Amino acid sequence: MRTVIKVGTSTLAHEGGHLNIRRIETLCKVVSDLKNAGNEIILVSSGAIGMGVGKLSLKGRPSDMPTKQAAAAVGQCELMYTYDKLFSEYRHTVAQILLTGDDLNHADRRENFENTLSRLLELDAIPIINENDTIGTQEIIIGDNDTLAAIVAVSCKADRLVILSDINGLCTADPHKDPNATLIPVVEEITPEVIALAGGSGSDLGTGGMATKLRAAQITTAEGTDMVIVNGSDPYILYDLFDGASVGTCFRGRKTL
Repeated sequence: MRTVIKVGTSTLAHEGGHLNIRRIETLCKVVSDLKNAGNEIILVSSGAIGMGVGKLSLKGRPSDMPTKQAAAAVGQCELMYTYDKLFSEYRHTVAQILLTGDDLNHADRRENFENTLSRLLELDAIPIINENDTIGTQEIIIGDNDTLAAIVAVSCKADRLVILSDINGLCTADPHKDPNATLIPVVEEITPEVIALAGGSGSDLGTGGMATKLRAAQITTAEGTDMVIVNGSDPYILYDLFDGASVGTCFRGRKTL
């Protein structure tokens, strides 16, 4: 099975922006094991700006573009160094791909990206994809890494997209604000009522939120690809998902004719 896993900043980093070492170590261990079982895994990883904020000892996520780009440049180094070190312990090779919106909107460049991604999978590497925050000048030209992950999933004809978030999935209300919010396990169709359930932005260090995840679900499901949102606080949940258990919220692919 070919799976794109999107990892958000809230999963990778503590609130101050510093790396959540225990969580990323667990994530790399689980992904390595799933790959050993014969699955093809592609990671779309946020966290560069957030980690740069921590590494540069900034007080919070910067609002001006040059500082965001500087934080991304610093944080991306730490992010890839960490992935390379941890996956190497399980004898897996990682490859970094940084994209901008122009890369995906330009036919030749998009084809080059898709060819590179396909060959990396053939060579048994784990592609790790992020938006090129040091070059992109519109918060992230693509918009966010949820959308990027959806585009990647469609481009590589993945069987599903898994988004690791800081909540259990789509709920009847914002679980951070409403203790009575209940999980919606399956969404067969993204209706206006479903879209209305989306709240605001995500964590202070990230750029996402439920609205961007629903946008990603619209992209993937229109091409017949399932998308699942699960809580990334415990990466072991990926074992349950790959074993066929019902976890998080699954948006069913419904390819349009």
